[in-house]
Amino acid sequence: MGRICRQEFVDADKLPLTVVVDNVRSLHNVGSIFRTSDAFRVERIVLCGITATPPHAEIHKTALGAEDVVEWIYEKETMEAVEKLRSDGYKVYAIEQVEESIALQDFPVKEGEKYAVILGNEVKGVQQQVVDACDGSIEIPQFGTKHSLNVSVTAGMVIWEFACKMGWVKR
Repeated sequence: MGRICRQEFVDADKLPLTVVVDNVRSLHNVGSIFRTSDAFRVERIVLCGITATPPHAEIHKTALGAEDVVEWIYEKETMEAVEKLRSDGYKVYAIEQVEESIALQDFPVKEGEKYAVILGNEVKGVQQQVVDACDGSIEIPQFGTKHSLNVSVTAGMVIWEFACKMGWVKR
């Protein structure tokens, strides 16, 4: 199946994408984000606010060990994470439905850039002050009666799209 071992994962090139998790309540969603991040070798996850951190049995239930290989850090305040990422040269985007957001499929990924995406709380989304501090917002177009997706599903779609646009995956 082409799976790599833990040390090979640690040593491998990473997708130049950091996933910021802003006050996500569900430990299963957090675990799922870890698992998807492992699948695409995301460089790092930043867990913020009330978001739980490993080690935790409920995170492990869906992460299945990905929490042990994907690099992660915790920041008490999401704004601090955004400020640090921007000072480190990242382009930071909220995944949120707001005026002037860019549709995910239309988002232009530039070679050589480092990106961070912020995923928000299951009910409230990304905090407004965080959205305001970002370089922009990316939206997943939706055509049904609901106006949101589960945060772990959103993570999967966004990470996949970045992996494709960065040349890691061919469509």
